[in-house]
Amino acid sequence: MSRQDPHDLLAMVFARPREALAAARALLADGRGPYESSIARQALGILHREFGDLEAAIGELRHAVRLARRSGSADRETDVLATLGIALLQSGRTRAGLSALDQAATRADGTTRARVLFRRAGARWILGRHGPALDDLRDAVPALLAARDTVWAARALTLRGHVQLALGAVQPADADFRTAQDMLGPTRQEHDSAVAVQNRGVAAFRTGDLPAALALLDEAERRFSSLGTPMFDLVGDRCAVLLAAGLARDALEHADGGLRLLARLRGQATRRAELLLIAARAALQSGDPATAGERAGEARRLFARQHRAWWSEHARLIVLQAEHATPDAPARRTALGEAQRLAARLAGLGSPEVWQAHLVAGRIALALGKAGVAERHLARAADVRHRGPATSRAGGWLAEALRAEAAGEPRRLLHACRAGLALIEEHRLTFGSSELHALATAQGAELVTLAQRHLLREGRPRRLLAWTERWRATSLAVPAVSPPEDGELLARLAALRQAEHLLAQARQDGAASAAALERDRSRLESRVRSATLHTKGRTRGGGGRRDRDDDRIGRLLDALGGGRLAELVAVDGTLHVLLCGDGTVRRHTAGPMDRAVAEVEFARSRLRRLAYERDPDQGELHDLGTRLERAVLGPVAGLLGEEAPLVVVPPSTLHTTPWGLLPSLRRRPFTVAPSAGAWLRARSAPRPDDGRIVLVRGPGVAHADREVREIARLYAQAGRDVSLLEAGRSTAPAVLAAIDGSLLAHLAAHGTFRADSPLFSSLHLDDGPLTGYDLERLRRAPHHLVLSSCDSGQMAAVGADELLGLATALLRLGTAGIVASVVPVNDETAVPVMLGLHDGLRRGLGLAEALCRARGDDVSFVAIGAG
Repeated sequence: MSRQDPHDLLAMVFARPREALAAARALLADGRGPYESSIARQALGILHREFGDLEAAIGELRHAVRLARRSGSADRETDVLATLGIALLQSGRTRAGLSALDQAATRADGTTRARVLFRRAGARWILGRHGPALDDLRDAVPALLAARDTVWAARALTLRGHVQLALGAVQPADADFRTAQDMLGPTRQEHDSAVAVQNRGVAAFRTGDLPAALALLDEAERRFSSLGTPMFDLVGDRCAVLLAAGLARDALEHADGGLRLLARLRGQATRRAELLLIAARAALQSGDPATAGERAGEARRLFARQHRAWWSEHARLIVLQAEHATPDAPARRTALGEAQRLAARLAGLGSPEVWQAHLVAGRIALALGKAGVAERHLARAADVRHRGPATSRAGGWLAEALRAEAAGEPRRLLHACRAGLALIEEHRLTFGSSELHALATAQGAELVTLAQRHLLREGRPRRLLAWTERWRATSLAVPAVSPPEDGELLARLAALRQAEHLLAQARQDGAASAAALERDRSRLESRVRSATLHTKGRTRGGGGRRDRDDDRIGRLLDALGGGRLAELVAVDGTLHVLLCGDGTVRRHTAGPMDRAVAEVEFARSRLRRLAYERDPDQGELHDLGTRLERAVLGPVAGLLGEEAPLVVVPPSTLHTTPWGLLPSLRRRPFTVAPSAGAWLRARSAPRPDDGRIVLVRGPGVAHADREVREIARLYAQAGRDVSLLEAGRSTAPAVLAAIDGSLLAHLAAHGTFRADSPLFSSLHLDDGPLTGYDLERLRRAPHHLVLSSCDSGQMAAVGADELLGLATALLRLGTAGIVASVVPVNDETAVPVMLGLHDGLRRGLGLAEALCRARGDDVSFVAIGAG
């Protein structure tokens, strides 16, 4: 370290933190004088403050102040004093921190004063005092630019961008971030450059480009990791993006992970409060108001101790929202008063989230029967529908819909619901990920319910069907966007298969390496998923002109011919069945939705046991089916006619129903579809020209060898060519290449359903699992697909009324029909069912008809799609 330029050490802190730590310790070991020693202590203090133990940081910085005072340099003392002020503030000692910063600002001059003002602006931003922060930056930015102090000027512009974001000024903030990034480009400040990437991610998020935001934040995290500099504000930024993308549980896990790391490092109290607040938001969005209220309450107490009024009021907002979202929570006059006062305080602070306080106040007033108060607050909340990001504007339309419902104005209600859903649709079209497509629908659930409730009251089943279809399995209507041909992603998918293969062997052998292999698999899954979340949608605009409701329902009724379609709709806890056929739509009440869910779970649990019995008790199966039928179809079971084919369209929460168990469906051709629209699209899927038939046998499946060879013999007798992959040749690349664009594919392989991450549900092949992410990379989906393994037709209910799983990955790509199981399968008794199914298919029957004739007493398999 040169005695002539000791400040190089401070420049190294964020450029090369590991080198800075070693250099500072070396300088102190050399026994330098108080001036240079104060620099070393200051560098150690900054390193501890940003990346480690905050109390250790304060100790180092106080030592640095004493050394600077001994050196006689007022400039040195004020610089260290400002650094100490930030550390004190971040430890929760707000008054002491501001006092130190004010002293430094009073004593400093020139470039040092500009740097102090920048740091005081940062403190004021942390406290939510945005006006005073901008006042400091108005002086600091020009002075730093004039002094050609590039790095500090870029930092000041970055801070100004964040303050403007807090006030809702997205475009000026983005301009500041871009200028700062350009300025940092030629420097060696690697940490600041990583921060610039992070800020670009924040700007992308605020402009609505969530895939770009996730990609940039991932890149920033990789850079910080390589530098060894954990960034807790990056955790908060990522959580905000995950929440906007509908990944609330991911956001909660991420925030909790940040809190644990912060506790281990004895890090900043200010960061802890902020992470608690983002965790509270995530818990609220994931449907856990109790946890949300607990985290937000703790955050509010910390903010209050830190004198951070802006943050404290936002924590109070989450507490109120959590209280109102708690099931059976009584509406309280005191809560209304609190919400009204909170809205006023947030307005005074210039918060962009003030509309949410007005929405809560309006909801509470509605529950209390205070129509005038509710109208006043909902009108203020509805103002946001004309400005801001799409998700906030959709919230404004929700407020407008609630106003219209309270006022008894149905046309205005439906207009508001339609406009809000259109905004959410525009927002989710920016995603290429099928997972994000599905999850992003959650925000529209209440808008749909408001419309459904009105149409139910009016007794208009045809329009009720049309509105239900607006937001049911809509992710399947959007053309699939394959991730780019990314060699790294393909390598990760291959590595994931290998890790799963090795893990299965280690578990079987009881090897000690299983735990490490578990970690490897989780890491690879995380990277695969992240890569797909970065995929952008085909368009940033709207979804094109939507057909009129009457036209869509008319086409559906025409397509049914003499058949029937039963669409199950849950509104306010009651399950209704819209029975379509003979040119009409009629509504029937099935009963309580919670009873239907309970009967489905009971039937599934009994079938899991019976799957291991060679000759299950048919009387018990009949009784189970009768109970289940009464709960999910009610009187409609007796209105289906004798032989008419049926399409069942359940809500996502009932898709795991073993439909073949129902007495009215045991001897009837039926198919299950995620939505009526999905059934229509699957029905019109073009049949491929080459007519290829592919049979695949995975490892370890009892009777699979007999199954695929007998099926191959059936087609050989009909003069059809069959591709058979078995005995080590059924690897994921080979299977994907074979089934791509085929007429019919049959996969006899063990399956695993992953409720925690449905697109990692898989079929087990010779080289490991074939997941939904693999299937999404097909260029052309197989026209028909048969999956003969257990639970292969299971899909997870996500978003408002969406599904994710192996079947949805293929339906979105254009598969016309799938035969799969929704409960465990008896491998031995499944063989004759599969042979009968293919015998029907080779004779020209459709999937549903062929399965009906082959089923016998089996209740495991269903036809999904068009059948």
